[in-house]
Amino acid sequence: MMKEEFLHFAWEYGLFDKSDLQTTEGEPVEIVAPGQHNTDAGPDFFNAKIKIGDTLWAGNVEIHCRASDWSRHEHSRDRSYDNVILHVVADNDRPVACPDGQLLPTLVLRCAPEPEQRYTALLQSSEWVPCGTAVAQIDLFRIKYFLGRLLIERLERKSQQINGVLQATQNDWREVFHRLLFRAFGFSVNADPFEMLAKATPMAAIGKHRHSLMQIEALLFGQAGFLQGEANDPYQQALQKEYAFLQAKFSLTPLEKHIWKFLRLRPYNFPTVRIAQLARLLQQSDNLMDRIIYFRTTDELYTLFDVQASAYWDTHFTFEKTAGQLPKTLGRTSAEQILINVLIPFLFACGRRQGDDTLCHKAIALLETLPPEKNRITNGWASIGLTAENAFCTQAFIQLKTNYCDKKQCLKCNIGHLKLKVARLP
Repeated sequence: MMKEEFLHFAWEYGLFDKSDLQTTEGEPVEIVAPGQHNTDAGPDFFNAKIKIGDTLWAGNVEIHCRASDWSRHEHSRDRSYDNVILHVVADNDRPVACPDGQLLPTLVLRCAPEPEQRYTALLQSSEWVPCGTAVAQIDLFRIKYFLGRLLIERLERKSQQINGVLQATQNDWREVFHRLLFRAFGFSVNADPFEMLAKATPMAAIGKHRHSLMQIEALLFGQAGFLQGEANDPYQQALQKEYAFLQAKFSLTPLEKHIWKFLRLRPYNFPTVRIAQLARLLQQSDNLMDRIIYFRTTDELYTLFDVQASAYWDTHFTFEKTAGQLPKTLGRTSAEQILINVLIPFLFACGRRQGDDTLCHKAIALLETLPPEKNRITNGWASIGLTAENAFCTQAFIQLKTNYCDKKQCLKCNIGHLKLKVARLP
């Protein structure tokens, strides 16, 4: 038995035999307008126009795999189904009666075999994406609108997450930015510990001591739990002394050191290095949130994140253990990841929340200026011939892979539509 979602697709796009259509009672059927697809509660298609016999009906269409699904879904008890003018099914296993006792006009849909076979092949595909190499044969210009929709979907989802943080902070945008910025410096592996560090480190404490990099480092490393126990390193001892003062001043409780992950990370990504870089950013960038929102050029943002950890970290990746002379700059690629994954969604969420389309457009335009990301998903698309020209495209491709391809949502995908409707695609 075919899936109901494919019946919806076939009905909407006319992928069935339209010759000699008849109801199960033998009355001729002419589809003047299939209706508008409804993805919410209620009948599947609204405002259809169907000629049954000599009568032109205007109303709704309900679609089921089996006619008995009408009763199983208890539609007869739902008044929103009273205006159904046609019941479309793949298997008419049981007649359906209207409240007045008359049979509900029913049409058995005979789908075109080729699209159905293509859809079955997509569902059974074990390739990296169901479309496989066929996707590379599609001109990106044909799906440009779809890529834009995918990007907006991704930004909307991240905006919802940001709104959750906003609600938890009593609509304090600066606190939201504070937490998101910290989380960004954890990248994927240490994002949660960095967010915990943000919650444990008051913005007011950072603001009052922004004039001193040593004090901000002491505050962050102390709250992260890296200054607990005996220290033999003079730098670490100095931080401990400073932190003891700040801890008493602000009544602070440090996190447990064990929450931080070092295993299988490149040394440049160690949380100790990232905390040192974050300290430098906080020390040298006053009103950082405003500068992010009101930036004028991409170069301004690159300048903001052009930070280097203090001199101690030139020869260290962790406390006490020395390494070669290697300045710990944040790096352009890392700055771009922070912009793409945190600050652009924050800008978009601000725009959505405040009804300011200018901020939303600014976020999207910034993605168009940033280079394409390189990660497992974007590399996968490139391997089958679909390359991205900027971060706008890579964000859309990530959304496509994780929310459509991986979930086999081919009928909701414009590329899937082309695969099903265009015979020349393999």
